[in-house]
Amino acid sequence: MNEPTASAITPAQAWQTLREGNARFVAGQSSHPNQDASRRSSLVHEQNPFAVIFGCSDSRLAAEIIFDLGLGDAFVIRTAGQVIDDAVLGSLEYSVAKLGVPLILVLGHDSCGAVTEAKRTVDTGEMPGGHLRNLVERITPSVLAAQRNGLTEVNDMVVEHTKQTAARLVESSSIISAAVEEGRTAVIGVSYRLAEGAADLVSGYGALTHPAVVRSPAS
Repeated sequence: MNEPTASAITPAQAWQTLREGNARFVAGQSSHPNQDASRRSSLVHEQNPFAVIFGCSDSRLAAEIIFDLGLGDAFVIRTAGQVIDDAVLGSLEYSVAKLGVPLILVLGHDSCGAVTEAKRTVDTGEMPGGHLRNLVERITPSVLAAQRNGLTEVNDMVVEHTKQTAARLVESSSIISAAVEEGRTAVIGVSYRLAEGAADLVSGYGALTHPAVVRSPAS
């Protein structure tokens, strides 16, 4: 089974392909596409992924498995708590400007340790040491935004952080925002449930099949 290439599909079609792969994974019917020797050989000189998945580094969040993908299907970027930095933005801009990828998916998940640590810092006022402090500082605005909306559970804060991260990608990068504005790329926020294995759409920017969540960062 071969997945469609980036140049051949729209952002909405890319999301539909990911949804179908996740549905197979949830049902225990993964097809493990594009994982044979011929696929490997075909990718030696070029790649044409149809989606970017920017997710948390958590060991339980293996993007290619969750969405039943294979070699060359997804351009994957991972940091703890899907925290944005210059390297992340550069990688995402490369995928859009050079690879023409039509969909950026921001992937958060319940029981996220990084978000839990940020919540603990907000609750206690005790900042962790080392580079963990930088990680917590980048997640804290999402924790505070969730609390302002009356949300106190970590998993609710994870969803808020996923939404905030998707919005920040569009706001922070002129390359990404231009691609979204022109309809070449969409950015979506997706929250993954560990127990069920399901990936739920929580926000989106660009042309998708879920108009209720398609909006601009300013709205």
